[in-house]
Amino acid sequence: MPDAWTSLDTAPLWLTLRIASLATLLALLAGVALGWVFARTRLPGRGLLEALCMLPLVLPPTVLGYALLVAMGRRSPLGQWLREHFDYTVIFNWHGAVIASALVALPLVLKGASAAFAQVDRRLEAAARTLGQSAWGSFVRVTLPLAWPGILAGTLLAFARAMGEFGASLMVAGSIPGQTQTASMAIYDAVQAGRDDLAFALAAVVSAVSVLILVLSNRYLQRQAS
Repeated sequence: MPDAWTSLDTAPLWLTLRIASLATLLALLAGVALGWVFARTRLPGRGLLEALCMLPLVLPPTVLGYALLVAMGRRSPLGQWLREHFDYTVIFNWHGAVIASALVALPLVLKGASAAFAQVDRRLEAAARTLGQSAWGSFVRVTLPLAWPGILAGTLLAFARAMGEFGASLMVAGSIPGQTQTASMAIYDAVQAGRDDLAFALAAVVSAVSVLILVLSNRYLQRQAS
């Protein structure tokens, strides 16, 4: 077991943190925007749109990965356009893992943001408007700060979920050592190769980071509630 720690390749861990950070940022931006729409508007077809956004939470990861392959693969219109104009492909690229991780993390941010926006007292927003604030100014100075604890809680959970993403990312980005191999993929490959000691070391690190995130999330929510 000590040999596994000394020979531990940290590249998958750093790649996992980079992918999870970018995916969480994308999920945060999209989740806050959609959460506000679902909480504050009567958009036609809102129920269907919300159900589609929540699908990654219940779909098997392989189904989501296959959908991404169909939508962005080299034979798809988008994939062909990217190759012809930019000589770029999302498939077997760590960017594809970012997109897959962002999609699976989005429902967690979306639910937290939607619930947080719904609980904000609109009379406070109206008071800000009467004091001369624009709609955007009222959102930034009143709505967002009041909803932030719920949004942050969902964001932390989304980051932990993005760190553990495996199935969809594997189908889209593959498991290329040093390029697209995240920690979860490295664990799987280590088990397949009979390197249980290496798999244990990687799993221990990922688990420790995930537990730390959850502890920080719970402490933050407790401070906000007190």
